[in-house]
Amino acid sequence: MKLAASQVKGPNRMSPGRETTAQADPPASDAELAVAFRRDPQLFTAVYDRYAADVYGYVAGRLDRASAEDVTADTFCVAFDQRHRFDPERGALRPWLFGIATNLVARHRRREARHYAALARAGCDPAMDSHEGRVVASVAAQRLQPRLARALAALSPGERDVLLLVALGQLSHQEVAEALGISYGTVGSRLSRARAKVHGAFDQEDLDG
Repeated sequence: MKLAASQVKGPNRMSPGRETTAQADPPASDAELAVAFRRDPQLFTAVYDRYAADVYGYVAGRLDRASAEDVTADTFCVAFDQRHRFDPERGALRPWLFGIATNLVARHRRREARHYAALARAGCDPAMDSHEGRVVASVAAQRLQPRLARALAALSPGERDVLLLVALGQLSHQEVAEALGISYGTVGSRLSRARAKVHGAFDQEDLDG
């Protein structure tokens, strides 16, 4: 499978013979995409076109830009190989893809730790126009990046996965549960612990300072 810009643009290309109207048709739903790429695997490129940027942004916030490119490509290769396992009745494509990406990030725990350590050591914020700057800014104010990095590094892998799927991936609690294959209640408890630890780490630094 070639993971490049798709030539499949919207449901008209997925439904040959459908009459073209003056107005653009609404984008295909995840269920319609699933039907399409099961019929023709080449149509899986539409999934890449729709979600690659989201997956890349999430992974880049946890690793680094070069690693994010590799992990994003690997995520869609794995998804393509496992495309017949996707069941639209059990959830949407986005959390399914984020779950695959999170599993791949887990193979780079040391690299993730080094990424946070580098941010924590930085005496100043990353450039405002840098990718890291934009991604981490979605979690906390720019001036808090080094402290945030130290707090994230101190979380357990499960707590960090849940917190960053919510903060970086913008997934709902239910979507996080689908992505990680855990219960809704487990998502809530892990998220609560993660937030408490992060807030506690900030409070402790304020006291130490």
